Amino acid sequence: MTALDLSSPVAVVGTGTMGQGIAQVALVAGHPVRLYDAAPGRAGEAADAIGARLDRLVEKGRLTDAERVAARARLAPAATLDALADCALVVEAVVERLDVKQELFRALEDVVGDDCLLATNTSSLSVTAVAGALREPGRFVGLHFFNPAPLLPLVEVISGFATDPASATRAYETARAWGKTPVACADTPGFIVNRVARPFYAEALAVFEEQGADPATIDAVLRESGGFRMGAFELTDLIGQDVNESVTHSVWTSFFQDVRFAPSLAQRRLVESGRLGRKSGQGWYDYRDGAGRPEPRTAGPAEAPAYVVVEGDLGPAAALPGLIREAGVEVREKDSGSGGRLVLPGGGQLLLADGRTTAELGDTVHFDLALDYRRATRVALSAAPGTPRGTLDGATGLFQALGKQVSVIGDVPGMIVARTVARIVDLAHDAVAKGVATEEDVDTAMRLGVNYPLGPLEWGRALGPAWVYALLVELHRRDVAGRCAPSLALFRHAHAVDATGGSRP
Repeated sequence: MTALDLSSPVAVVGTGTMGQGIAQVALVAGHPVRLYDAAPGRAGEAADAIGARLDRLVEKGRLTDAERVAARARLAPAATLDALADCALVVEAVVERLDVKQELFRALEDVVGDDCLLATNTSSLSVTAVAGALREPGRFVGLHFFNPAPLLPLVEVISGFATDPASATRAYETARAWGKTPVACADTPGFIVNRVARPFYAEALAVFEEQGADPATIDAVLRESGGFRMGAFELTDLIGQDVNESVTHSVWTSFFQDVRFAPSLAQRRLVESGRLGRKSGQGWYDYRDGAGRPEPRTAGPAEAPAYVVVEGDLGPAAALPGLIREAGVEVREKDSGSGGRLVLPGGGQLLLADGRTTAELGDTVHFDLALDYRRATRVALSAAPGTPRGTLDGATGLFQALGKQVSVIGDVPGMIVARTVARIVDLAHDAVAKGVATEEDVDTAMRLGVNYPLGPLEWGRALGPAWVYALLVELHRRDVAGRCAPSLALFRHAHAVDATGGSRP
């Protein structure tokens, strides 16, 4: 099954931001495009808005004047649904209400031809449920574009319970012909991106609720140590706190209130206060004129230790001894049968975040996971109230000697980056094991849909599934409600053995 022929008309129903963006994508690809909106005059206004965006593309050199003229000639508002009768594809982008969408598609089914592909751009509703109202649900698919649709490359192509594989293939190939990167996905709450991404927001909110750190510090650590493009608080302010919470609540409800997807009370209170983010002028941050941006908590200068002793395998932090040597600090190595650690001259130890609290380990400072310790510009440290000051100062000075800014946070199990990445990796394994999508498509979706620095399965392989699993087990022991309990899929990867009976890495 191939993509739709460019001569085939495409209709978009619903002319808000997403509808206009999808229409522009189909139009620039070469299709005749019809716009329909139930509100009188709205389709014409949308056509004018799309025309203005085409003008800007010409000004930026991304479209020729001849291409603009041809595209405008192919774009037409439709006064009634009957005007969509000859369309080969109709994409719906109306309000996120099941009854509204079902009523629309029942009406469309009476208008379009039997070979017309019907698609919804829903981000939170079940594709299967929307299609349940149709006489022929086999031609119905989800085409989930990301906002802004003309710029973001990812499209999730969702097959409902009754979707014909040929329909899904045609939708997939059409999205690819439009210059997008499609990923195939089963009809599951949140699809790929909104399912696997939940811990990115949830863990940041949990650290905040546990009084571990303030939003500015958490965001800085996620960016400057974790390698994420934006921190969780600034990203939800950009998305809209109401929108982000609504998606979280929808996924949680659809999974029968699975605790792994539970919404945050702190975010609920923010939404109730009307602080919705950039669009309202205030969210976690203040965007009003003259408002300053809070700075992350950053430790003052401290003296680096004369030497450190490296004991055992540091696992994901294995690059640190080399960086410490480059910084001019002596590194002494000592064999150890236990897990890896760095020991300061005074006897205090530095451990990579492992899901335990610092308080239970005595003279200890935890340091957070980094995507790349060489390139990271900030590292978080965690200390208990009883941690000796000399140990915390030595740990701070050591990382400052490596050229890192240091943020000291509260005694939070798993810290910030480590717990966030571990939970994302776990949900990605769980999604693949349950047939939501392939490993390749999950990684592609998370890189392109939410700009993760690595796909979660790729990230999990780099960290080692056994390390991720062990971290989650420790987190689960300290929060037995089940939010951090590792999946069976991750358990299998962590305990897999090769053909000779040895553990696989």
